[in-house]
Amino acid sequence: MDLFLEPDKPLLPFVIPTGSQYSYRWDAVMQAFIIKIPQGELIFAQSFLSEKVSARSVEYFQENDSYDWRTTPLPQISGEAFEVIRFKHIPWRREYIKMYGKHLALPRLTSWHGDPGKSYSYSGIHSTPQPWNKGLLYIKEKIEQTTGFSFNSVLLYWYRSGEDHMSWHADDEPELGNNPVIASVNFGVTRDFVLRRSDDHTQKIVIPLAHGSLLVMAGQLQHYWQHSVPKRKTVQGSRFNLTFRAVV
Repeated sequence: MDLFLEPDKPLLPFVIPTGSQYSYRWDAVMQAFIIKIPQGELIFAQSFLSEKVSARSVEYFQENDSYDWRTTPLPQISGEAFEVIRFKHIPWRREYIKMYGKHLALPRLTSWHGDPGKSYSYSGIHSTPQPWNKGLLYIKEKIEQTTGFSFNSVLLYWYRSGEDHMSWHADDEPELGNNPVIASVNFGVTRDFVLRRSDDHTQKIVIPLAHGSLLVMAGQLQHYWQHSVPKRKTVQGSRFNLTFRAVV
């Protein structure tokens, strides 16, 4: 047996580019990988939340007074019928952006929650925060205890199927400050989260974000990297993504 082998140290479950500016280590206290990339840092925990908490979260996001989410495919409900659903915890909305003279629906559902006054604008959409609730505060506090970062807002996305997606962008809005920390926790089906260098699109990192996983983006990353959630037509089922932020 190799005396220097660390049998309890897991291997990073995705590939990062080779080179002196890319490295990773396992943090046993945090139970997460600390990944160094040029002008940025990632924290990745594949099993951040337990199966029990993750399964309850999926229920929590969908519970409503109109349908049984277990037997009714909520994402397939028509626009007008969906608008009148009274969700118990998350007031899901269809947002629209103006493009080429038309108002186009974003390919996902959204909800913005946070401390009073922490409004947020992106893609021409201005969001006033809904209040925190017990479920969102539980997840927020768990992330803060683990990472040491503090957050005052969260943007929720509901990707209803593999057709729902997020185009290339950086979280560089003025409200987020100079070097924002973004903590992303994920529930439901696994979807690829893709990072690419803004100045060299051949440098990419593909991270499968699974049920209960956590990914934190920190450092100067938002200045030098873009990210996306591409379409995956073969993916069936919903993915819920919560990105915790500190609006300044």
